[in-house]
Amino acid sequence: MPTVSLDQLQNAMEWASSDFLDNEAYICRQTGKIYWIAGDPGMIDEEEEIPEDIHNGDRYLPVPDKRDLDLGNQLAFDFATRYLAQHYDDVRDMFRRQGAYRRFKDFLERKDMLEKWYAYSDEQAAKALGEWCETEDLSLGP
Repeated sequence: MPTVSLDQLQNAMEWASSDFLDNEAYICRQTGKIYWIAGDPGMIDEEEEIPEDIHNGDRYLPVPDKRDLDLGNQLAFDFATRYLAQHYDDVRDMFRRQGAYRRFKDFLERKDMLEKWYAYSDEQAAKALGEWCETEDLSLGP
């Protein structure tokens, strides 16, 4: 069972979750190596050579994006339920329009909860990635 670094996997998930670019990341099922594919050529200074069979699901596993792991809007709603119950409806309203995360983070900063949000988000991402790795027969390392 190959081992994948939690930090690298979290970075790859962020990369694959880009809303503006068609970035992708894949994990080699044999070695645990992560391959990064930029949606915009030239975005990576020195893009490593990508295996020709990168889309072969038997050999390479696409790194999930945040939405695949319920780490998108739902995570913000869960945070609001847990730490800002009295403002839950306000948070829901923020996500009904474009620019929701900017408004949400501004709101959290005003409430002095932004650092707590980042810690919660990282904790939940690590947990979800750990569960995903178990499902995909990958070992999660430091």
